[in-house]
Amino acid sequence: MNIVALIPAYNPPIQLVSFVRSLAASAFFSNVIVVNDGSVGCDNIFEEIEGIGNVSVVKHAVNLGKGAALKSGLNYAYCKLGDQTGIVTVDADGQHLPEDTGKIADALREHPESLVLGVRIFGKDVPLRSKIGNSLTRYLFTALVGQKLTDTQSGLRGIPGKFIPELLKIESNGYEFELDMLLACRYTGRQIIEQEINTVYIGKNRSSHFHPIVDSMKIYFVLFRFTLVALFSALIDYTVFILVYSFNANLLASQISARSISLFFNYSAVKKTIFYSDLEHSNAFPKYLALVFFSGAVSYLLIRFLTAFTPLPVIAAKICAESIVFLANFAIQRDFIFTGRRNVR
Repeated sequence: MNIVALIPAYNPPIQLVSFVRSLAASAFFSNVIVVNDGSVGCDNIFEEIEGIGNVSVVKHAVNLGKGAALKSGLNYAYCKLGDQTGIVTVDADGQHLPEDTGKIADALREHPESLVLGVRIFGKDVPLRSKIGNSLTRYLFTALVGQKLTDTQSGLRGIPGKFIPELLKIESNGYEFELDMLLACRYTGRQIIEQEINTVYIGKNRSSHFHPIVDSMKIYFVLFRFTLVALFSALIDYTVFILVYSFNANLLASQISARSISLFFNYSAVKKTIFYSDLEHSNAFPKYLALVFFSGAVSYLLIRFLTAFTPLPVIAAKICAESIVFLANFAIQRDFIFTGRRNVR
C-alpha cells in the first residue's frame, strides 16, 4: 500500500517545516500533503514547505476548519493517487512524534481495510481540559454509539483509501469531523484498530486552536443528533395525535395516524444524518417499519394502562409511554436496522 502523510495546518509553528522534512524523508511515506487552512502571516513557512521534495501544499483562501482541511487533503490524495493509497493524518502542532506516525503507517499496511486510531495514555501530566474533554467524549461515545474506544479525539489516524469517498460525504467541517469519522466506521461496519502512541503536550497545549466550549458543543451535538431528530419526530407525532384525538377521541386511530405520518420524516432523518447508512431502502425500510409497528403497539398498550390505572390524562400518558420506548428504539435502530455489516477483518 502507498502511504501518504496528511497534515491540516492553521497558523502553524515554524517547527512544522522540520517536521514535514522528516516525514518526507521517512521510509514510511511516499508523499506528504500539507493543507494550509487559511493561515495568516505564515507564507514563509508554507513557501519553505513547498520547496521540500515529495511534498504538496493545498491552500484554503480562508480558515474553513480542521474537518474541511482534512477533507481537502483526502480528496487531493484520492484524485491524484487513487484508492490504493492509505492516508495517515497528523496534527501540525508538534504533538505527534515521527516514530508514532510510522507505527500508524505500519498498522495501516497490516490492516488495509480498517481505520487505525492512534490512542494516547492520559497520565498525570496531561492538561486538565484535555483529560476531562476526552474522558467525557469517550464515555458518551460508548453509551450512545455502543462501541468502546480509548481515545476518540486523537488526530493521528490511518485511513484506507477506499474509505475516503464515504468520509467526503460527511457534512461537518470542524473538529467534530473526526468524531463523525468514528461514527461512520461504526455504522458501516468498518473495523477500528487501536495503536498506542506517545502522549505529547507542548506548553500545556496552548498552541491548540481547539476552543473548549464552542468546539466541545459541536462535538457533543454530533452525539446527540438522534435525540434532536427524535424531538422533531415527537413534535410531528404529538401534533397529529392531538388533532385526531380532539376530533374523535379514538386512542387507537390517533396513535396509528400519528405514527404513520411521523415515521417518514424520522426514517429519512436517522438514515441519512444519524447513522450514515448506505443500506438499500429495500433492506432497511421493512425492518424500520416493523420496529415502528412494534414500538407503536407497546406505546399504545402503555397509554391504555396508564390512563386506566393512573389519574394521568391521555396526552401525559402518551409522553410517558414514548419516553419509555425511546431508548429501546435508539438501540434497535443503531444495532440492527441501520448498521451495514461488511466483511472487514
